[in-house]
Amino acid sequence: MAQSKGRSLAGPKVGEWSFLVGVLLAIVLGLFPQPGWQSTVTLVLVVLGIIVALVNVTSKETSTFLVAAIALLVAASAGGAGGFGSLPVVGAYLINIFDNLVVFVAPAAVIVGLKAIYALAKD
Repeated sequence: MAQSKGRSLAGPKVGEWSFLVGVLLAIVLGLFPQPGWQSTVTLVLVVLGIIVALVNVTSKETSTFLVAAIALLVAASAGGAGGFGSLPVVGAYLINIFDNLVVFVAPAAVIVGLKAIYALAKD
């Protein structure tokens, strides 16, 4: 199979689509929450986050990804702790969106972090 930049041709597309679908789902389902769907939404976002971590993040991108993930997780935590909730009209939607983004990004950050630790330990 032909390869480009050390990745298979199918790998980047699966990773790219997983990332785009995960972010779009987090936003759309944050704007239009469906009661009773939260466990399904969580499962789908976690699976997409794992796919992104395994397929899309290379060893060269590890540091950048982890810094971005930390920034997003900290911003979402700060916004949920009274930050966004006090905003009229949009506050609840922002909290929902950031909660979904955390569910999507956190598993990816854990996997990429473990891969980075493993790479450091084997050297």
